[in-house]
Amino acid sequence: MRGEDSAHYLEDSCGTPAMIRSLSFSLSTVLIFFVVACAAARGDDQLRNTIDSRVEAVWKAKKIAPAESSTDAEFLRRVYLDLLGTIPTFDEAVAFLDDKAVDKRSKLIDRLLDDPRFAGHQSEVWDQVLFGRNPPGYGTDKREGFQTWLRKQFSDNTPYDQWVKAILMAEGNTVDDGAPMFFVQYRNQPEDATEAVTQKFLGVQLQCARCHDHPFEPWTQLDFYGTAAFFARLQVVDAGKKNNLTMYAIGEKNLGDVLFTGPVTEQEVGKKGEPVKPKFLHGDALVEPELPKDFEEPRNFPNGMMPPKPKFSRKDQLASWITKADNPYFARAVANRVWAQFMGRGIVHPVDNMSESNEPSHPELLDELASAMVAHKFDLKWYIRELVNSRVYQLSGSGSVIEPMPALFDQARTRPLTAEELLDSWNVATGYEAMQQAAKAEPSTDRYAPLGSGYLMRFFGTPNNGVGDFQGGLHEHLYMNNGGIARLLGSGKGGLYDRLLNSESAWEERVDRLYLSILTRRPTDEERKRFVAYFTAEKDPRSRIGEAIWVLMTCSEFRFNH
Repeated sequence: MRGEDSAHYLEDSCGTPAMIRSLSFSLSTVLIFFVVACAAARGDDQLRNTIDSRVEAVWKAKKIAPAESSTDAEFLRRVYLDLLGTIPTFDEAVAFLDDKAVDKRSKLIDRLLDDPRFAGHQSEVWDQVLFGRNPPGYGTDKREGFQTWLRKQFSDNTPYDQWVKAILMAEGNTVDDGAPMFFVQYRNQPEDATEAVTQKFLGVQLQCARCHDHPFEPWTQLDFYGTAAFFARLQVVDAGKKNNLTMYAIGEKNLGDVLFTGPVTEQEVGKKGEPVKPKFLHGDALVEPELPKDFEEPRNFPNGMMPPKPKFSRKDQLASWITKADNPYFARAVANRVWAQFMGRGIVHPVDNMSESNEPSHPELLDELASAMVAHKFDLKWYIRELVNSRVYQLSGSGSVIEPMPALFDQARTRPLTAEELLDSWNVATGYEAMQQAAKAEPSTDRYAPLGSGYLMRFFGTPNNGVGDFQGGLHEHLYMNNGGIARLLGSGKGGLYDRLLNSESAWEERVDRLYLSILTRRPTDEERKRFVAYFTAEKDPRSRIGEAIWVLMTCSEFRFNH
């Protein structure tokens, strides 16, 4: 229990959570929270069983026959991609597939969660949540400081509420401390910051209330501008240079408010509007101490130095309110978002539209997930471990459902690999790093070596259209046929090409290596037979080995998670 925050989690080992007192929860929800909290106090971590029982109850009620459990090969590829962002090596695949232990899946999950690559991959996932491929704001494309900082949060397993609070408090500078970069996106745009913060951290869409009271939700314009007032005094300050990077800092003034001019339809030219004081969403107005009557401050913070702290920080007050365990939105939002990351879609879908009119598919389960998140102090690694150990996560992706993201989770989701996952998986499949090490080449500092980020990001950076639908097209095929993939298909020692060409094993075994290295499965009897015939049809199989590797690397089976 973290000292000052302990009261936000449990009043005692099985006491009534503070969240319950602040909301009009139903009796069933209160009981759910109580049971989950007590289970956590006992050390009962089997959230996975709750997930399975709740989802299976819906299948039974709706007379749905779920998909079969995934095969070991299907599970292996999926869990590596979801946890590490890459496929397993040949040796890793063989070791797992040949393991006869009944608990080998749970043991593999534990190993992957402890793998340093887990932190790297999860930080890339959340970097996209917080910034996207093309973030607004000058300088946000160079955010190595933020990415390094975020990777450390996952490496240290920092509780989610703590690192979100650090982002929103934005202390320090973007190079040394990283976190302030989030607000650099919204320089002098408190309204844009309001939309982003409420969507990403609370799962709430307020944008309609920016221009008028929301026609279908309980959000008013004053709700929107009451939240925007927390950001009205922020300024992005150029605090100097370090390692050829600009150190941005977030300054906060002591004066300044947003001006509310009413609905768009009632605005008039020259109408100044009324100042709006900060107010917590559907909560109390912020109580601020008065400044001295003769207080004055400069209009802008000077560049080249860190800005002074304000006498009273609105930003810090909002950061504390958002990340409290009894916040009615925060725990539900992250529980739903991470569920969607691994299950394909949220229990509330889309994940940033948790509203009264957008009902969850499994309301009791969402209550339990949020309660468990609070009881376990926002431990994302623990939560992810429970998700991927569930039967629901481990269902097969093959079945009667044609939707890539089944609404009732009766079949595993099918998703395209991200650009980063493609690059890393191609590297693993071809043994590119092994070839580099054998050649004693200097390790590259370029994340996207040897292909580079330009075309890779352009063609594979946004594989979905924003609502989950795959949008690959001719540009992808042209890249795979004419792009730089050939740079990975070297004949150097230790690479896949070298191992297939110079092996003394029977061709049947070499074909098995080909499939396990690239598709993380053994070939079918028919596939093995055809490839053996293909390789042995000519005396010199060199060109055919390269073609076979390329074919499997660019096939649709490799493009997707299974």
